[in-house]
Order: sequence, then structure tokens, then C-alpha cells
Amino acid sequence: MTATANDMITLFHSPQTRSSATLTPLEELGAPYELHVLNMKAGEQRRAAYLAVNPLGKVPAIRHRGALVTEQVAIFLYLADLFPAAGLAPRLAPAIGDPLRGPYLRWLVYYAACYEPALVDRAMKREPAPRAMSPYGDFDTMLGTLLDQLAKGPYVLGERFSAADVLWGTALAWITAFKLVPETPTITAYVSRLNARPANVRIRTKDAELAASQAA
Repeated sequence: MTATANDMITLFHSPQTRSSATLTPLEELGAPYELHVLNMKAGEQRRAAYLAVNPLGKVPAIRHRGALVTEQVAIFLYLADLFPAAGLAPRLAPAIGDPLRGPYLRWLVYYAACYEPALVDRAMKREPAPRAMSPYGDFDTMLGTLLDQLAKGPYVLGERFSAADVLWGTALAWITAFKLVPETPTITAYVSRLNARPANVRIRTKDAELAASQAA
């Protein structure tokens, strides 16, 4: 893909954080991008220059054609729709009208609306809010619902690889490493499948190099 200055996507990124997952759809799609790397250990995300980008001091964020997009799921949705097909790259989003479009949106939003709140409560050793107020109900039901879906096929949408897998593959790899989610055979096979993709291999290498340079 030949990019113009207007096409270029700027990713505000810090290595080995949740923004690493956002590098993967860019690589999968062959999208034109540049990195604005932040050293979070040095507190650069809390300085005025970046707070003008995201007042919450979080990564990732992207800037494209003058528009700023924050929130990981919103970025995934934006990128997958922006590049519906890029040469030999896979289409990462079912098109509007595709029967899989609704399930695709469901599982992307499930990550932010249910999974992350449940994981934060679990990590902080907090009881969930009363069921009528909890965004996820209870942890076991939240996780069981996801595992049931993953058991139906190699990917979240069955045989169809999508941006939802880019998000979930990275999330489950991280969280099983921290032992907040058990390494069930279903999760282990799913993470291994996603980790073997060439884009994921490239991102892990790039991130390790960035982390090493910041440590130095």
C-alpha cells in the first residue's frame, strides 16, 4: 500500500502495554502507520503534551486525517472498517449486512463492557457490584460465556478470523501470564494459534526492542 501523508496513522504507543495489541491490526492490514512512543515508566503519559491527546493518560490512541480516536475497542473498530481489504491482508471486519457483523460487534464490545471490569475486580480482590448494578454479573459466568464461544471454532466467529481475535488473543495471553484467568486447554490453544500469526511475531519482536531501548 502506498501511503500519502494524509493516509498515515499515528499510533501513540508504549511497549508491552495494551497498545501493543493495537499494533497487530495495523500489521495484519499492512496499514501505513508511524509510532509516537511514550515511556510510561518515565511518566511521559502524564505530561501535558500527551494529556492534550488523551486526558486520561492512557494508551493506545491514534490520529488519522485530523481525527483522534482513543479507547482500544473504538480503535479496533475504526481500523478494521477503514481497511476492509488491503492487498493480500485478511478482511478484519464482517461488512454491514454480513450475518457475522452482529456477533463480531458483540465480542469486541464484550471485552470492554464485561471482561475488563470483571478482571479489574478480580485483580483488586473486590466483590462484584450487586447483580442489578454489575456490568458483568459474576466472574465465572462472564468467563464461561467467552470459553463457550471459543470452543465453537478456531476463532471467536468460528472459522472466520477477525479483529475480535486480534483483541482477545492478546488479552488472554497477557492475563493468563498473570494467572488471573486459568490456562484452560481452550484458551491455551487459542492463544497459541494467534501468537503464531506472522503479524504477532513481528509485534513481539518490535515491542521487545522498544522496551529494551527504554530500559537502556
